[in-house]
Order: sequence, then C-alpha cells, then structure tokens
Amino acid sequence: MDANRLGIILIVSGDYKLHGTITDGDIRRALLAQLEMDRPVSVLLERKSGTPYEKPIVASQDPQGVSHLELLQKHSILHLPIVDSDDRVVGLVTRDDFLSLNAVIMAGGAGSRLMPLTEHTPKPMLPVGDRPLMEIIVEQLRHAGVKRVHVTTHHKPDKIGQHFGDGHRFGVDMRYVSEERPLGTAGALALMEVPSETTLVINGDILTGVDVRRMLEFHRECRAELTVAVSRYDIQVPFGVVECDGPMVKRITEKPQDKYFVVSAGLYLLEPSVYSLIPSGQPSDMTDVIQRLLDAGRPVCSFPIREYWLDIGDHKDYEKAQVQVKELRPQS
Repeated sequence: MDANRLGIILIVSGDYKLHGTITDGDIRRALLAQLEMDRPVSVLLERKSGTPYEKPIVASQDPQGVSHLELLQKHSILHLPIVDSDDRVVGLVTRDDFLSLNAVIMAGGAGSRLMPLTEHTPKPMLPVGDRPLMEIIVEQLRHAGVKRVHVTTHHKPDKIGQHFGDGHRFGVDMRYVSEERPLGTAGALALMEVPSETTLVINGDILTGVDVRRMLEFHRECRAELTVAVSRYDIQVPFGVVECDGPMVKRITEKPQDKYFVVSAGLYLLEPSVYSLIPSGQPSDMTDVIQRLLDAGRPVCSFPIREYWLDIGDHKDYEKAQVQVKELRPQS
C-alpha cells in the first residue's frame, strides 16, 4: 500500500476475481483497535463483515448512464475497482483522479521559542535542509493534487509573500489572508469566504510524511464534519516508580514508559458547515471549534498518523528536522 501510493489493496483470486479490499482507513482503524500489523489480511477483511464496506462497489470499464465520478460521489468512496464482463479486475479509479480540495496553511505565529532565528523571519520560512519549511509543505500539497492554497500571515508576512508570490512558480494558486492581530489556530478562517468543498488546514510549522489524500478518504468514510490528525505522544517517567499497598512495596519499575496521550498533529479537514462555528474577528483555536461541534453532537473524527511527524516548536526539534527532512521528498 505504501508503495502504490493509492491507499488501497485489492484482494483477488488466482484468476483476478475480486474478493475484497483493504484501505488505508482499514489499517488506521486496526491501529486504533491496537491490532498487531503482522496479523493475516483475512483478519482485516473479517472486521469489515456487516459494515457498508464488506462488499466492494465496482464498475465496468464503460459505465452506462452513471460516470465513475458519480459512483464515487454517490457511495462516498475514494476507490472504484474496474472489472470486465467476467468480474476480473482490470483497473482502479480513485477520487484522487478528480480531487477537489483547497488548503489553508496557518503561518501567522511569531515562533517565540525559536528566537532569535525568528526575529526577522517567520517560522514557516526557516530553512529546513536547502529550502524553507513552508516550501516543503506546499510541494507536498501540490503532489497530493491541491491546486489552491490560502496562507494566513501575521509575523513578517512580507517574507512569505516575496518568496511565493502568486504560487505559480510552485505549481499552485496562492492567496494571502493577513491577521492584524493573532486570531489563534482557527480564527483566521473567518476572514475567508466560506468554501464550497472540503478544506485542509495545516499548521505551517510541521514536518510530516502524511498523505492528505488518505486523510481525505478516512474523513469521508467517517462522514465527519471535521477530522483531526492525531499522533501518539509517549511519556517516560525519569525515575524508578514504586507501587505500594499501604506501607508495603509491591513493585518497582525503573523509568517506565507506559503512559501516552493522543495529541493533535496540526492537520485538519473541515466541511463548509464548520465555518459557521468560527466567530468573525475574534481569536479562536481549532480546539474551540472541535468542542463546539462535540457539544452540538456533530461528527468529529480522529485520523491516526502512522507516518513521520514532527512539530518544529523549539531549537531541539528544528535541529532534528535538518537531519530527517531528506526522507520526506514526496512521491508522485
């Protein structure tokens, strides 16, 4: 699945008749269920039993009356296996072929923990490897099929505008939204026209190998209004931990690492309906928006990251990014 970059594996018999499919979403749900990844593929197929995805939806090479895109939209799926008259797999159509996704890069932060590097340079424009971090993000978005990118700015916005211009040189259409005062991780979205399609919001200070096409697939499978990418954050106690029963010691463990939290990774997918929950002209964080959705009983989904992810928040993380950036060149 990682090699084909399509987010799906077709399970076929010796004569190429389709038995089932395993998607990137199936893998991530298995991760959330803490299933080991060395289990047989049949285990994943069995987990789909009784769900709407148990039997794959397929199409012929020359559909009559309904196009491949219409079938994808009708069933809210991202993959459509193509079969011949004998039900043998002959191809695959994906929503990536018809991708319609805008992106917003949040690039307004002052990056105070990276001073003095950010004194005259916005954090997303700090060099990682041989180019600015935000250029890496834009390239990844372009490879995912994103054509229009909005950038929210506040600290030293001219440095970003001078480098990217209208985005033509980088293969995207770039537009800028200036925050006169910091509006948080979501507030600037209220300064934009409400989009007619799903929008990816990504922090401008993260380095990651996440394929947003797979995140979009997961988002649609969940039928969520908002999906937040999440990463596991392990905590190691730097001491020997003593467990007691009253005054009696029962167990001692040297520097255990058995506690973790699931944290927001700074990538979000939003449906247009979410914008009504973002107050205009007021500071608002994405956590506030998510809580408003939850309070209203509206669907919010978590997308577990299994790819590389690094939040470049301080000097230590910035140094780490310089070493690991070479592994993140996007593949077509």
